[in-house]
Amino acid sequence: MAYQVLARKYRPQRFADVVGQDHVTVTLMNALTQNRIAHGYIFSGHRGIGKTTIARILAMALNCRNTIGSEVRPTAEPCEVCDSCTEIKAGNAVDVVEIDAATNRGIDDIRELRDAARYRPARDKYKIYILDEAHQITDAAFNALLKTLEEPPDHIVFMMATTQPEDIPQTVRSRCQHFSFHAVRLVDILGQLRTIAAEEGVSADEGTLSLLAEAGDGSMRDALSIMDQAIASAPTEDGHARLDIAQIRELMGTVPNAVFERMMEAVNGNRSAEVMTVANQLLDAGNSPAQLARQCVRYLRNSLIAKIAGLSSEGESADGIGNELLQISPDEQRRAARTAALFSEEELTRFLQMMLRTFDELGYRQEQRFHFELGLLKLVHLRRLLPIEDALSQIGGSTRVTAQPPKPGTPSLSRVGAPSSAGGPIAGQGVPSQRAAPAVPSKPAFSPFEQDKRRRPEATASSPITVSAVATHAFTETRGATAISVAKIPAPRPALETIPVPMPNPVKLPDSMPLAVPSHLEERIEHQSDIALPPAVFETTSPLSTPTPFAIQTSASDPQRLVIEALSSAKLASAADAMSDAVWTVSDSEAHVQTELSKTMLGVVMNAEAEKITRAALRGAGIVKLTLLPGAAAPAAVKKARPARSGSAQAKALEHPMVKQAQKLFGAEIQTVIDLREND
Repeated sequence: MAYQVLARKYRPQRFADVVGQDHVTVTLMNALTQNRIAHGYIFSGHRGIGKTTIARILAMALNCRNTIGSEVRPTAEPCEVCDSCTEIKAGNAVDVVEIDAATNRGIDDIRELRDAARYRPARDKYKIYILDEAHQITDAAFNALLKTLEEPPDHIVFMMATTQPEDIPQTVRSRCQHFSFHAVRLVDILGQLRTIAAEEGVSADEGTLSLLAEAGDGSMRDALSIMDQAIASAPTEDGHARLDIAQIRELMGTVPNAVFERMMEAVNGNRSAEVMTVANQLLDAGNSPAQLARQCVRYLRNSLIAKIAGLSSEGESADGIGNELLQISPDEQRRAARTAALFSEEELTRFLQMMLRTFDELGYRQEQRFHFELGLLKLVHLRRLLPIEDALSQIGGSTRVTAQPPKPGTPSLSRVGAPSSAGGPIAGQGVPSQRAAPAVPSKPAFSPFEQDKRRRPEATASSPITVSAVATHAFTETRGATAISVAKIPAPRPALETIPVPMPNPVKLPDSMPLAVPSHLEERIEHQSDIALPPAVFETTSPLSTPTPFAIQTSASDPQRLVIEALSSAKLASAADAMSDAVWTVSDSEAHVQTELSKTMLGVVMNAEAEKITRAALRGAGIVKLTLLPGAAAPAAVKKARPARSGSAQAKALEHPMVKQAQKLFGAEIQTVIDLREND
């Protein structure tokens, strides 16, 4: 027969042979005895802990031809001798179908399974479907199986094994009995390895087997696979393999935990050079930084648990929980206890958190070696930090704060009294004294509130308090356990100061001011008394009166100027510019405006609001009809010069002496004026 690996050769064939899953095996055996068989089971848990194995044993127990309580089968265990048991054990039973759900995960595969489930078993009592890696099945496939799981035939039993039960829909889980498997304890794995080593004739000491059991990490199959590999690479003596712990560490690519114990001793001694030397030796030997970081994390975790459990260096726990929390060999427990004795629980927690972060960063960093070394150096730096608890305990309420030393030439102050409302000295007032202040304890070397004190202008308990009250001299006062030094402050300034403001001389306006009225409105004014007159323009000759840059001076004799001023006042600059560039033809009460805008742009620039303002301004000038014409600009000989709005930047530019001189000498013409003043 071909060679079988240890994981297959020593695979359990009875419920009693399964290690570490008593809560599952006892329940299933009781259900078999009471004939309480469910139609669906879900087995979930860590890899290599017996989920599929128990599913096969349960299938043998269900289809075993011998009844429970008979001579061949006294208990619910399968008899292992009938045809059904032997066929299921060999894996060629017709009525027990084991499906790899990782590859047969689609809806078509599940439909075929559902159709085949309608037929009764060929020979045995139950038709059993074992779905391995059931979480890989798609949601659509689970929905196709849902009705069969809810109301299955009497001869159908579904068993689903998975490592991720949360990926199975809740509707499926609620229709099945869910068994959560536990990780196998170290002592159980160690006992199984010891038994297998004796069966195989392998020579191995307890430390070697403990290393193999730790490498399994709660998985029996992983531990057996590593043991099988170690036996293949081990030297032989008299035809039997001899396992050596150093050879197994080299095979697994791990280092002894004594290296990490030495490293943590260097961290405790604040020896950064020794930490880097040990790390350099490990990395130069070919060890992976990620593997070293993983081992360091595990070692720090064991040390933290040893600290929490109160494990002594002899490996004994005061409350008896050390062996439960630490699934490692006794030698490793003592090593972890020695490291835990060097640090506090808070320090070990910070170390573990830092190495976990370093291990995570190594997964996506280019220079893994540098980041691993940096993580180890941070352990030394964390050791140098002062815990916040210690800092706060040093600045408790019983600490007396030292006042600032007086400046040279300033007399010392002694506590005598405080000023009364009448000005006389009473209790609490201070007077100058030549005696030195009594010595008080200095403040702590480190204060967590130092940065906050620098940011806040008000004084804190660690500095003299400056009282902004009406005080004429400095004094020192002790309140409880806190000494408060009140420094001398100058007399406060008046709240309000009178600042003379120059006022302009009053300007006398003339008694009567003429109001210009357009000629075409004179007759209408005589007959219609309620007609609105255009706003009057007042002009003064005072030297203090300066027209504002945006003052509007209107004239009823020019309709174009009226429209431009009205549009400018409404902040419609584009429309005002368009009306300035246009050619106006005014006859009686009608105005024809030939613009330079196209038909499309004319509707955009002269929108409804601009047209409304334009017509309102023209009505004030007696023009009741407005015609806007699109098209090209008028010829240069006919085009009217663009008028400058009074008070505008263009008007001021035309009035500038330099501009006038340039027009006189060179015949210059102002085409564009940009107003850079800030708008009010």
